[in-house]
Amino acid sequence: MPNRIEFIQGTLDLLILQVLRWGPQHGHGIGQAIRIRSQEVLQVEHGSLYPALHRLEQKGWLASEWKMSEANRRARYYRLTPNGRRQLIEEQSRWKQLVRAVARTMKPVKE
Repeated sequence: MPNRIEFIQGTLDLLILQVLRWGPQHGHGIGQAIRIRSQEVLQVEHGSLYPALHRLEQKGWLASEWKMSEANRRARYYRLTPNGRRQLIEEQSRWKQLVRAVARTMKPVKE
C-alpha cells in the first residue's frame, strides 16, 4: 500500500484506547475503525493488534468479555476501564507534545 505509514512506537496503544472511547468493540472492529477513520492510511495487522489488546488488558486499561458479533459469531469485545480512560488522557497529552515538537523541528531557523 503506497500511502501506508508505519506506526511510531506507542501510537497503536493510543489509537486502540481512542477507538474504545466510543464504546466496546471486538478486535476486528477496532482494526477496521482505525483503517476507516484514517482514510485507509493506517492498517493494523492482526499480528500487532491482538498482542497490543492483550498487553493493554494486562495493564488494566481494557476489560473484555465474549459476546455474539453482528455476524452472529462469538467475539471478544474490549472496553475501556476507568484506568484506561485516564491512560487515554495521558497518551493524548503525550501525542500533542510530540506533534508540537515535530512541528517546531520542521520550521526553518530564523537567523
